[in-house]
Amino acid sequence: MEWTGALYADKPTVEVPIWIAAPPERVWELVSDIELMPRMSDELHSVEWLDGATEPTLGARWVGSSKHEAFGEWSTTSTVVEYEPLRVFAWAVEDPDNPSAIWRFSLEPQDDGTLLREWMQMGPARSGLSFAIDRMPEKEQKIVFVRMREFETNIGITLEAIKKMAEDPGKARA
Repeated sequence: MEWTGALYADKPTVEVPIWIAAPPERVWELVSDIELMPRMSDELHSVEWLDGATEPTLGARWVGSSKHEAFGEWSTTSTVVEYEPLRVFAWAVEDPDNPSAIWRFSLEPQDDGTLLREWMQMGPARSGLSFAIDRMPEKEQKIVFVRMREFETNIGITLEAIKKMAEDPGKARA
């Protein structure tokens, strides 16, 4: 696990890798299914495709609804900004040209399995975290640090869930 950046303006990032004893095709099936993601997240509660989309393609959009005890409830629109089947699936939150966050799954075959990485970048555009920073600018570094640690923990939980489902396909739709 690795994260960089101390202030919001630095566009802090976090990346967590995991090795999965399943082929990239199986892992891809799971990471590219955005409707599966709320089952693996305490924060993301639902997703709904927009504009008639039913699966990820470059430019496809969806609305995600989330809830966090410190931030309340909110919805955001995400747009697929990278899409290379079996390799990369990434989306920008809100404006793809100036996102409040970018999320990315990357896959690579490794040792008869798949090395899966989940990466995220906060910013450069404002997000819900910006309002907390506005209220307590002297605590910006701590606010960003705590939120990035939350992301790191939650990414780890998501990756473990993907690993379980990929390695035991019977669990995927249970």
